[in-house]
Amino acid sequence: MSDQQYQNLLCKQIKLLNLDLDQQVISQLLAYHALLVKWNRTYNLTAIRDPLKMISRHLIDSLSILSFIDAINCKTIVDVGSGPGLPGIILAICRPQMAVTSIDSNGKKTRFQNQVKIELGLPNLTVIRGRAEDCSAEPFDAVISRAFASIADMLKWTEQLCAKDGVFLAMKGIVSAEEISQLPEGYALIASHVLDVPNADGARYLMEIRRG
Repeated sequence: MSDQQYQNLLCKQIKLLNLDLDQQVISQLLAYHALLVKWNRTYNLTAIRDPLKMISRHLIDSLSILSFIDAINCKTIVDVGSGPGLPGIILAICRPQMAVTSIDSNGKKTRFQNQVKIELGLPNLTVIRGRAEDCSAEPFDAVISRAFASIADMLKWTEQLCAKDGVFLAMKGIVSAEEISQLPEGYALIASHVLDVPNADGARYLMEIRRG
């Protein structure tokens, strides 16, 4: 598959998301994709091996939340259980004015993220190796996770990372009523936003949770 074909697919799906991203951002997204493909051959950063599927299931899935992130106007965000930087690095590329922190306990994945930070020149990205519950930092406007544990566990492990009036955002596939019923006391599900992700395998949601 040629670089042009990757770019064509990425641009087509970005258009379906109704996003307006300039060529510099597109180029950085493709550079991130190339690094992910390269590193994944050796370090197994993601179970998805097909570079084309990486665009749809990783890049586009992460981009699907961009309009919502813009709408809540957050200046700082932390991505917990970030893996190879999803969605954190994608947000850092697209919104250079936003301070993005990513946390993951896997050394291979944080080394990859730091290499991306260097090669793409992302001064707004901070990469932390460690567990979310052990991390102490200035509270963030938003805490986001993508396929990271249950919502209840996410809230328990990241409560100190979110500002008092901040928001917890969980990217999910299937969300059961049982999982929602297990939200800790003092937290409320504000909205379940449907993410219209092109070529997604099943439904995708962004769960918006706040202290209440």
